Amino acid sequence: MSEYKDFYDTRRHETYAQDYSHYDPRSHGRYEDLVNFVRSYGLEKKRVLEIGSSGGFFQDIVDDYWGTDIAQSLSKYYHKPYRVTDGTRFPFEDQMFDAVFTIDVFEHVPDLERACLEIKRLLKPTGLLFFAPAWQCRPWAAEGYAVRPYSDFDFKGKFIKFLIPLRNSVPWRLMGIAPKRLFRHCMFVFGFRNKSIRYKKLKPNYNIFLTSDSDACNSIDPHDAILWFESHGFTCLSHPMHFRALMIRNGPLIFRKN
Repeated sequence: MSEYKDFYDTRRHETYAQDYSHYDPRSHGRYEDLVNFVRSYGLEKKRVLEIGSSGGFFQDIVDDYWGTDIAQSLSKYYHKPYRVTDGTRFPFEDQMFDAVFTIDVFEHVPDLERACLEIKRLLKPTGLLFFAPAWQCRPWAAEGYAVRPYSDFDFKGKFIKFLIPLRNSVPWRLMGIAPKRLFRHCMFVFGFRNKSIRYKKLKPNYNIFLTSDSDACNSIDPHDAILWFESHGFTCLSHPMHFRALMIRNGPLIFRKN
Protein backbone atom coordinates (compact mmCIF):
# COMPACT_ATOMS: atom_id res chain seq x y z
CA MET A 1 0.00 0.00 0.00
CA SER A 2 2.88 2.42 0.69
CA GLU A 3 4.14 1.97 -2.90
CA TYR A 4 0.60 2.56 -4.18
CA LYS A 5 0.16 5.74 -2.12
CA ASP A 6 3.63 7.04 -2.98
CA PHE A 7 2.95 6.64 -6.71
CA TYR A 8 -0.26 8.71 -6.61
CA ASP A 9 0.77 11.26 -4.00
CA THR A 10 4.42 12.16 -3.52
CA ARG A 11 5.39 11.10 -7.08
CA ARG A 12 2.36 12.67 -8.74
CA HIS A 13 4.55 14.96 -10.84
CA GLU A 14 5.79 11.80 -12.61
CA THR A 15 2.35 10.32 -13.20
CA TYR A 16 -0.88 12.29 -13.54
CA ALA A 17 0.46 15.76 -12.76
CA GLN A 18 -1.07 18.81 -14.38
CA ASP A 19 -2.13 22.29 -13.34
CA TYR A 20 -5.56 21.39 -12.01
CA SER A 21 -6.28 25.01 -11.06
CA HIS A 22 -6.53 25.85 -14.79
CA TYR A 23 -8.13 22.60 -15.99
CA ASP A 24 -11.37 23.06 -17.95
CA PRO A 25 -13.73 20.21 -16.94
CA ARG A 26 -15.57 20.55 -20.26
CA SER A 27 -12.53 19.07 -21.97
CA HIS A 28 -12.94 15.80 -20.06
CA GLY A 29 -14.29 12.91 -22.12
CA ARG A 30 -16.99 12.10 -19.54
CA TYR A 31 -18.10 15.68 -18.85
CA GLU A 32 -21.26 15.56 -20.97
CA ASP A 33 -22.22 12.14 -19.59
CA LEU A 34 -21.81 13.43 -16.05
CA VAL A 35 -23.76 16.63 -16.70
CA ASN A 36 -26.59 14.57 -18.20
CA PHE A 37 -26.55 12.29 -15.15
CA VAL A 38 -26.85 15.27 -12.77
CA ARG A 39 -29.63 16.91 -14.78
CA SER A 40 -31.59 13.75 -15.52
CA TYR A 41 -31.86 12.82 -11.85
CA GLY A 42 -32.15 16.32 -10.39
CA LEU A 43 -28.92 16.15 -8.39
CA GLU A 44 -27.96 19.84 -8.57
CA LYS A 45 -28.88 20.43 -4.90
CA LYS A 46 -28.20 16.91 -3.60
CA ARG A 47 -25.20 15.74 -1.62
CA VAL A 48 -22.84 14.06 -4.10
CA LEU A 49 -19.50 12.30 -3.59
CA GLU A 50 -16.80 11.85 -6.20
CA ILE A 51 -14.50 8.90 -5.53
CA GLY A 52 -11.07 9.42 -7.03
CA SER A 53 -11.69 13.14 -7.40
CA SER A 54 -8.13 14.03 -8.42
CA GLY A 55 -7.76 17.81 -8.74
CA GLY A 56 -11.43 18.47 -8.08
CA PHE A 57 -12.23 19.74 -11.55
CA PHE A 58 -15.85 18.49 -11.22
CA GLN A 59 -16.43 20.09 -7.82
CA ASP A 60 -18.75 22.79 -9.19
CA ILE A 61 -20.97 20.39 -11.10
CA VAL A 62 -23.31 20.26 -8.05
CA ASP A 63 -23.70 22.58 -5.08
CA ASP A 64 -23.14 20.02 -2.28
CA TYR A 65 -20.05 18.30 -3.65
CA TRP A 66 -17.60 16.16 -1.66
CA GLY A 67 -14.39 14.66 -2.99
CA THR A 68 -12.06 11.89 -1.89
CA ASP A 69 -8.77 10.61 -3.25
CA ILE A 70 -5.64 8.92 -1.98
CA ALA A 71 -3.35 11.95 -2.39
CA GLN A 72 -3.02 14.55 0.35
CA SER A 73 -1.14 16.75 -2.13
CA LEU A 74 -4.39 17.38 -4.03
CA SER A 75 -6.17 19.16 -1.17
CA LYS A 76 -4.88 22.58 -2.25
CA TYR A 77 -7.11 22.47 -5.35
CA TYR A 78 -10.40 22.25 -3.44
CA HIS A 79 -12.80 24.93 -2.26
CA LYS A 80 -15.32 22.24 -1.28
CA PRO A 81 -14.97 19.33 1.19
CA TYR A 82 -12.14 16.91 0.39
CA ARG A 83 -11.03 13.93 2.46
CA VAL A 84 -8.06 11.64 1.95
CA THR A 85 -8.76 7.90 1.75
CA ASP A 86 -6.49 4.88 2.00
CA GLY A 87 -8.17 3.46 -1.10
CA THR A 88 -10.24 0.84 0.74
CA ARG A 89 -12.47 2.52 3.34
CA PHE A 90 -13.80 5.96 2.50
CA PRO A 91 -13.87 8.43 5.44
CA PHE A 92 -17.61 9.18 5.48
CA GLU A 93 -20.65 8.11 7.48
CA ASP A 94 -23.07 5.40 6.38
CA GLN A 95 -25.78 6.49 3.92
CA MET A 96 -24.35 10.00 3.75
CA PHE A 97 -24.81 10.64 0.03
CA ASP A 98 -27.65 10.96 -2.46
CA ALA A 99 -25.32 10.07 -5.32
CA VAL A 100 -21.78 8.88 -5.99
CA PHE A 101 -19.81 9.17 -9.19
CA THR A 102 -16.42 7.79 -10.09
CA ILE A 103 -14.57 8.07 -13.39
CA ASP A 104 -11.45 6.16 -14.50
CA VAL A 105 -10.66 5.14 -10.91
CA PHE A 106 -11.75 1.64 -9.93
CA GLU A 107 -9.36 -0.06 -12.34
CA HIS A 108 -6.65 1.36 -10.03
CA VAL A 109 -8.14 0.19 -6.71
CA PRO A 110 -6.27 -2.82 -5.26
CA ASP A 111 -9.22 -4.16 -3.22
CA LEU A 112 -12.00 -3.80 -5.78
CA GLU A 113 -14.59 -5.82 -3.86
CA ARG A 114 -14.25 -3.81 -0.67
CA ALA A 115 -14.35 -0.50 -2.54
CA CYS A 116 -17.60 -1.49 -4.29
CA LEU A 117 -19.14 -2.46 -0.95
CA GLU A 118 -18.09 0.95 0.36
CA ILE A 119 -20.20 2.59 -2.36
CA LYS A 120 -23.19 0.61 -1.13
CA ARG A 121 -22.50 1.70 2.46
CA LEU A 122 -22.22 5.38 1.57
CA LEU A 123 -25.36 5.68 -0.55
CA LYS A 124 -28.78 6.43 0.89
CA PRO A 125 -31.66 4.15 -0.09
CA THR A 126 -32.63 5.02 -3.69
CA GLY A 127 -29.21 6.72 -4.02
CA LEU A 128 -27.63 6.84 -7.47
CA LEU A 129 -24.26 5.70 -8.78
CA PHE A 130 -22.44 6.82 -11.93
CA PHE A 131 -19.80 4.11 -12.35
CA ALA A 132 -17.25 4.58 -15.14
CA PRO A 133 -13.92 2.77 -14.75
CA ALA A 134 -11.65 2.21 -17.70
CA TRP A 135 -13.13 -1.12 -18.73
CA GLN A 136 -11.10 -4.18 -19.70
CA CYS A 137 -7.62 -2.76 -19.18
CA ARG A 138 -5.00 -4.62 -21.16
CA PRO A 139 -2.40 -6.81 -19.42
CA TRP A 140 0.36 -5.52 -21.72
CA ALA A 141 -0.10 -1.88 -20.66
CA ALA A 142 2.06 -2.21 -17.54
CA GLU A 143 5.22 -2.78 -19.57
CA GLY A 144 4.21 -0.37 -22.32
CA TYR A 145 4.26 -2.94 -25.11
CA ALA A 146 2.01 -0.80 -27.31
CA VAL A 147 4.19 2.32 -27.13
CA ARG A 148 7.75 0.99 -26.80
CA PRO A 149 9.79 -0.09 -29.87
CA TYR A 150 10.45 -3.74 -30.70
CA SER A 151 14.12 -3.19 -29.91
CA ASP A 152 13.27 -2.85 -26.21
CA PHE A 153 12.14 -6.46 -25.94
CA ASP A 154 13.48 -10.00 -26.07
CA PHE A 155 11.88 -12.60 -28.37
CA LYS A 156 8.95 -13.21 -26.01
CA GLY A 157 8.33 -9.49 -25.63
CA LYS A 158 8.46 -8.95 -29.39
CA PHE A 159 5.88 -11.72 -29.82
CA ILE A 160 3.59 -10.12 -27.23
CA LYS A 161 3.86 -6.76 -29.00
CA PHE A 162 3.24 -8.36 -32.41
CA LEU A 163 -0.01 -9.95 -31.19
CA ILE A 164 -1.51 -6.75 -29.73
CA PRO A 165 -3.47 -5.74 -32.88
CA LEU A 166 -5.00 -9.22 -33.06
CA ARG A 167 -5.80 -9.36 -29.34
CA ASN A 168 -7.31 -5.87 -29.53
CA SER A 169 -9.56 -6.70 -32.49
CA VAL A 170 -13.29 -7.01 -31.92
CA PRO A 171 -13.63 -10.56 -33.39
CA TRP A 172 -10.83 -11.90 -31.18
CA ARG A 173 -12.20 -10.30 -28.03
CA LEU A 174 -15.74 -11.35 -28.86
CA MET A 175 -14.68 -15.01 -29.02
CA GLY A 176 -13.48 -14.80 -25.44
CA ILE A 177 -16.15 -12.54 -23.97
CA ALA A 178 -19.41 -13.64 -25.62
CA PRO A 179 -19.62 -17.25 -24.31
CA LYS A 180 -18.67 -16.15 -20.79
CA ARG A 181 -21.24 -13.36 -20.75
CA LEU A 182 -24.01 -15.54 -22.13
CA PHE A 183 -23.39 -18.25 -19.53
CA ARG A 184 -23.23 -15.81 -16.59
CA HIS A 185 -26.25 -13.88 -17.81
CA CYS A 186 -28.32 -17.05 -18.02
CA MET A 187 -27.17 -18.09 -14.54
CA PHE A 188 -28.32 -14.72 -13.20
CA VAL A 189 -31.71 -15.02 -14.92
CA PHE A 190 -32.17 -18.44 -13.29
CA GLY A 191 -31.43 -17.08 -9.81
CA PHE A 192 -27.66 -17.27 -9.34
CA ARG A 193 -26.23 -14.18 -7.62
CA ASN A 194 -22.64 -12.95 -7.73
CA LYS A 195 -21.37 -12.77 -4.15
CA SER A 196 -17.93 -11.70 -5.36
CA ILE A 197 -17.16 -9.43 -8.27
CA ARG A 198 -15.41 -11.13 -11.17
CA TYR A 199 -12.39 -9.37 -12.65
CA LYS A 200 -8.83 -10.05 -13.75
CA LYS A 201 -6.07 -8.92 -11.46
CA LEU A 202 -3.26 -7.09 -13.21
CA LYS A 203 0.25 -6.34 -12.04
CA PRO A 204 0.51 -2.54 -12.02
CA ASN A 205 3.68 -0.69 -12.90
CA TYR A 206 4.47 1.71 -10.05
CA ASN A 207 8.05 2.28 -11.19
CA ILE A 208 7.39 4.33 -14.31
CA PHE A 209 4.21 5.68 -15.92
CA LEU A 210 4.54 4.40 -19.49
CA THR A 211 1.01 4.80 -20.86
CA SER A 212 -2.61 5.08 -19.82
CA ASP A 213 -3.54 2.26 -17.43
CA SER A 214 0.01 0.98 -17.07
CA ASP A 215 -0.77 1.41 -13.35
CA ALA A 216 -4.09 -0.49 -13.50
CA CYS A 217 -4.66 -3.24 -10.91
CA ASN A 218 -7.83 -4.63 -12.43
CA SER A 219 -9.42 -5.49 -15.74
CA ILE A 220 -13.20 -5.28 -15.35
CA ASP A 221 -15.84 -6.42 -17.82
CA PRO A 222 -18.81 -4.01 -17.53
CA HIS A 223 -21.19 -6.95 -17.77
CA ASP A 224 -19.62 -8.48 -14.67
CA ALA A 225 -19.99 -5.13 -12.89
CA ILE A 226 -23.70 -5.08 -13.75
CA LEU A 227 -24.16 -8.61 -12.40
CA TRP A 228 -22.36 -7.77 -9.15
CA PHE A 229 -24.30 -4.57 -8.43
CA GLU A 230 -27.58 -6.23 -9.39
CA SER A 231 -26.68 -9.03 -6.95
CA HIS A 232 -26.01 -6.55 -4.14
CA GLY A 233 -29.19 -4.53 -3.99
CA PHE A 234 -28.85 -2.22 -6.99
CA THR A 235 -30.82 -1.79 -10.19
CA CYS A 236 -28.96 -0.92 -13.37
CA LEU A 237 -30.85 1.99 -14.92
CA SER A 238 -28.59 2.49 -17.92
CA HIS A 239 -28.44 -1.17 -18.99
CA PRO A 240 -31.43 -3.18 -17.72
CA MET A 241 -30.91 -6.92 -17.34
CA HIS A 242 -31.72 -8.02 -20.85
CA PHE A 243 -30.08 -7.74 -24.29
CA ARG A 244 -28.60 -4.27 -23.65
CA ALA A 245 -26.69 -5.44 -20.57
CA LEU A 246 -25.44 -8.51 -22.42
CA MET A 247 -24.09 -6.44 -25.33
CA ILE A 248 -22.46 -3.56 -23.42
CA ARG A 249 -19.01 -2.55 -24.68
CA ASN A 250 -18.05 0.62 -22.82
CA GLY A 251 -19.37 3.82 -21.30
CA PRO A 252 -20.69 4.63 -17.83
CA LEU A 253 -23.14 2.49 -15.87
CA ILE A 254 -25.88 4.10 -13.82
CA PHE A 255 -27.31 2.27 -10.81
CA ARG A 256 -29.94 2.95 -8.19
CA LYS A 257 -29.59 1.48 -4.72
CA ASN A 258 -32.82 -0.33 -3.78
